[in-house]
Amino acid sequence: MVKPAIFEKYRVLTALPVYNEARHVHEVLSVVRKYSDDILVVNDGSTDGTAEVLAELAGIHVVHHSQNQGYGAGLRTAFDYALAHHYDALVTIDCDGQHEPRLIPELVAALYPESGDTVDIVSGSRYLQRFPGDSLPPADRRRINREITAYLNEILHWNLTDTFCGFKAYRVPSLKKFQITDLGYAMPLQLWVQAAAAGMRIVEFPVPLVYLEEERSFGGSLDDSVRRKAHYEAVIHQALIETGLFKMGVSDHQQIVLNQI
Repeated sequence: MVKPAIFEKYRVLTALPVYNEARHVHEVLSVVRKYSDDILVVNDGSTDGTAEVLAELAGIHVVHHSQNQGYGAGLRTAFDYALAHHYDALVTIDCDGQHEPRLIPELVAALYPESGDTVDIVSGSRYLQRFPGDSLPPADRRRINREITAYLNEILHWNLTDTFCGFKAYRVPSLKKFQITDLGYAMPLQLWVQAAAAGMRIVEFPVPLVYLEEERSFGGSLDDSVRRKAHYEAVIHQALIETGLFKMGVSDHQQIVLNQI
């Protein structure tokens, strides 16, 4: 690997939460290795042989959950690991082939703009810009993303375009401000509200829209899109209460900054 210049200045960890990805994890990691030399895999209680595949791979940090806890739990473990090992930046990327590892150095660079401004989170957006070959997302998932994104923008006075993309870069010291308790797919919504309460600076970064497996299960009743959307709204509402934004009124919170690049 030819180390990108940004990696000469900052210690960067790339983390992948995985659950039953024995078919994909070796191939995905072989590509990630080209763009990041410090990699963490959080194996969230896989039962399909993922652990055995990971055991055969040298030079990869692995944390195993004894039981499946959820997507948010995998990300929380990655946050804790990055903090405990004193990295400067953390990149999170999914293991389903929907994110392009070649963009890892660019996301990290966006955390440290030449202007010297502090950026806490660089969040991939599949809807900020169109790319040749973009996929068509499943209709219900695109609708829920659009509606939940509009809801968050209204209450937080932001202009996000994609609230659910898992391809992100974080300034690791900022991770101390999160108290993640939602361990499922709604975890990013709790994170956004906590980021707003902490006055974090958010930058969106355009990434290609790729859907390879349209039949993702969100778990039990959440496979029903109406119930899933209601659950997401409940998570946002609870996070607003827990952070105090609901009581004080988000319009009174003036430190929120959002840029798009």
